[in-house]
Amino acid sequence: MMTPLDPSPSPSSKRHRAASSSPTRSTPTTPSYTSTPSSRWSPDTAPRKCSVATAVSCSVEVHLLREGIHWWTRLLFQRLEGALTKGLNSKFFTEANIDLGPLPGSTIKESTKSSDRFHSVLSSLNPLPVGDRNVTRGVCGILQLSDEVLSLKILARLTPRDIASVASVCRRLYELTENEDLWRMVCQNAWGSETTRVLETVPGARRLGWGRLARELTTLEAAAWRKLTVGGAVEPSRCNFSACAVGNRVVLFGGEGVNMQPMNDTFVLDLNSSNPEWQHVQVSSPPPGRWGHTLSCVNGSRLVVFGGCGTQGLLNDVFVLDLDAKPPTWREISGLAPPLPRSWHSSCTLDGTKLIVSGGCADSGVLLSDTFLLDLSMEKPVWREIPVAWTPPSRLGHTLSVYGGRKILMFGGLAKSGPLRFRSSDVFTMDLSEEEPCWRCVTGSGMPGAGNPGGIAPPPRLDHVAVSLPGGRILIFGGSVAGLHSASQLYILDPTDEKPTWRILNVPGCPPRFAWGHSTCVVGGTRAIVLGGQTGEEWMLSELHELSLASSVI
Repeated sequence: MMTPLDPSPSPSSKRHRAASSSPTRSTPTTPSYTSTPSSRWSPDTAPRKCSVATAVSCSVEVHLLREGIHWWTRLLFQRLEGALTKGLNSKFFTEANIDLGPLPGSTIKESTKSSDRFHSVLSSLNPLPVGDRNVTRGVCGILQLSDEVLSLKILARLTPRDIASVASVCRRLYELTENEDLWRMVCQNAWGSETTRVLETVPGARRLGWGRLARELTTLEAAAWRKLTVGGAVEPSRCNFSACAVGNRVVLFGGEGVNMQPMNDTFVLDLNSSNPEWQHVQVSSPPPGRWGHTLSCVNGSRLVVFGGCGTQGLLNDVFVLDLDAKPPTWREISGLAPPLPRSWHSSCTLDGTKLIVSGGCADSGVLLSDTFLLDLSMEKPVWREIPVAWTPPSRLGHTLSVYGGRKILMFGGLAKSGPLRFRSSDVFTMDLSEEEPCWRCVTGSGMPGAGNPGGIAPPPRLDHVAVSLPGGRILIFGGSVAGLHSASQLYILDPTDEKPTWRILNVPGCPPRFAWGHSTCVVGGTRAIVLGGQTGEEWMLSELHELSLASSVI
């Protein structure tokens, strides 16, 4: 069965059956994150000398100058400069993929130039007196501060990478950075309270510890694939359903059954169970059956369904379900001024209360480029179209990801180009905290004025998986991929970088050959659960693949 929108059978059951041969894996030529064995961040490891100390000082100097803590940066520079001839540990820097600048063997001239640049920066700053002494005269001033002041007023403001750097300055700072409460504050300040709350639900997170969790989610050194087999059954069999996570539970709703029959039942898989199995949930007042819809989680245990294709055609209705209610009941939200009916659109949630819908396919196969927002915290929600002067080309099968609090990133899809439609690898962003939000082109193939980041972008695709990582990075894999490229290859992009660069993430384990966006969800912030088995057939729901981003300590 073909979709009414793509000349190829991408987001449908035939798409999966057509993939009879294994895709050829192309040789990666972009910079890559390579998983390394876990080890402790310790001040007693192998040394890397002058260039390391200067590079670390530079990184911390730049970050903390932004925060206005000038005297702290001077201390770090002085302390690190004093370690130039003694050697500074660097094992964790290489393991954490921190850019160290020149490698050992750099010329003395290069190190001298770097040091001179710092002296010129420091000389432009006025010393901040502490008592009757200047901080720039020694380390005693800062070390006279209490542990509480150092932790709460200074260290808690840093990023996880900066804390790792600070831990190497001296024994006392290393011991301070071993505190779990400090690491939790660092993670919350860097990633936001909502992400931190979700991470606290990760099984074994307490035993893993915030310090190690921060390291593994920053370096992705523990990322690995594994295959799971679960019990129960989702009957009748179906494809083109939607799945999302509520805590550590995977929820599946609707889908396309035999003879294109729209389904409207709900199933739950509790991954916290010792023997996970699919359970059919008896709910009251279910929505009309549909496929090609979106299912999102808002406010903890509430699910929201929007759009899709049903018996009577395309839909634009909204239904909300509280999974923890007794009994659980679907409730229709009669939002005023709704978007056009559509399917194969993309959606995401903002602040845990707002549903954002973008693009998709309207009647007669017309592709859409609009973006709407619905605030579900209002007593009478009203749809609001986000007005923009320019929109990316109309598309379906793309993804929307939230990063940096209130920013959204659009990637890929089947995009309109004149009278034709092509799979896309374009990246667009929008900051919804701005008074007048606008779409910005980060990367684009053939887009006027588009930037070309370092590395090689993922091959054009639609109906893929996009995972938002703590810190703003976006992980892409799967979908309907152009050519013979492997759909299981993982790509990562940090849109917050000055020059965003695509990288390949190499992880061990056995990945699925196929992964579809509507049948993949992120559980607990650290696990991407791919439904559909090794062959990618969506109705094989007893086989799951899990991409774990942190160590499992259950």
